Amino acid sequence: MHRVLVTGLGGAGRTTVAAASALAAASAGRRTLLLSAGTHPVPGVPAGGTPGSPTAVADGLWAARVDTAADFRAEFLDLQDRVSAALDLLGATPFEDEELTELPGSTEFALLRALAGASRGEWDVVVADMPPLDETVALLALPERLRRYLRRLLPPERQAARALRPVLAQLAGVPMPAQWLYETAGRWDTALADVQAAVEDPGTRLTVVAEPGPAAAERLRAARPGLGLFGHAVHAVVANRVVPGDSPDPWAAALAAQQAECLKEWRGAWPPAAVVGALPHLGRDPRDLADLARLAGEPVLAPPAGAGARRGPADPVHGDDGTLVWHLPLPDAVKEEVSLVRRGDELLVTAGPFRRILPLPPVLRRCTVAGAGLADGTLSVRFAPDPGLWPRTR
Repeated sequence: MHRVLVTGLGGAGRTTVAAASALAAASAGRRTLLLSAGTHPVPGVPAGGTPGSPTAVADGLWAARVDTAADFRAEFLDLQDRVSAALDLLGATPFEDEELTELPGSTEFALLRALAGASRGEWDVVVADMPPLDETVALLALPERLRRYLRRLLPPERQAARALRPVLAQLAGVPMPAQWLYETAGRWDTALADVQAAVEDPGTRLTVVAEPGPAAAERLRAARPGLGLFGHAVHAVVANRVVPGDSPDPWAAALAAQQAECLKEWRGAWPPAAVVGALPHLGRDPRDLADLARLAGEPVLAPPAGAGARRGPADPVHGDDGTLVWHLPLPDAVKEEVSLVRRGDELLVTAGPFRRILPLPPVLRRCTVAGAGLADGTLSVRFAPDPGLWPRTR
């Protein structure tokens, strides 16, 4: 299965490109599902329908709008039911289904859960209309981060001592976590693991949409370190709403020249990992399947073929000076905005506004950080073996 996550800059036409990408995959003979969240209309997709249920759009193409409100209510009420005993002791009044409204962030995470659920279906391609680029980078990192928090706050190995909790509570003088807490944490970890597996699968690719110009070019440059740091594979960079270059109108000709210059920069920066292509400006906003079909025929929207590769950290390699070198991809990162902090068996890497905590490979846990350097879009961290942790050789 292939998953195409369509993101990009705000107002660049992500929803249209997502719908056209789904139509392109269906036209290639692949059973395709288009996922979207929110209430905004999707070109070519009939309004109405049952939220969460796929609706046939064209031959081989179905569309489903994630019922984010129902997803939030179900999760909240399930948690409330699990802690009902504690709430009764506190005298709390439980919420009813009809009085619950969504909280910020619930829409995006419901979309990720729907993506994981669709991955278990009989689809060849799932196309998801994602939030803007910066929000998507943070959203795709959320499952990994939340699972780390759960493991730190409620270590799974502590569950082995659940039979001793009454004794431990008396010895420590504090109440021990109840069984329902570990069960809830375990259920959340399983759900997060499903989402993380879908995000990190080699069959998951990003399509990045932007309307070419100086401001868009700068914003994509700023986002590339985050894409590299979290290992997100970009399949295509779509320059949307490109105007013809042969217009006699001086204003249109100047805009076309500016867009062409931006496209030249992107074609020099993104390949070979990503395809860079342009979609023409239709002279109006796309409205129906006929408009989508005009865009779906462009090569840049061709569905991915074969398995992709995660662009996360590679395995450590031996350096010329006896050190071990760990290479981390950070395209377009600025040296002054990159920092490293070693904390136990983890490495905290910051690149501009992006931060990731990476668990060290086992071999590096017995080493100390000996230095780091940034060159050609790669951060190389050198590790020296710690004599106190490495066995001595004769």
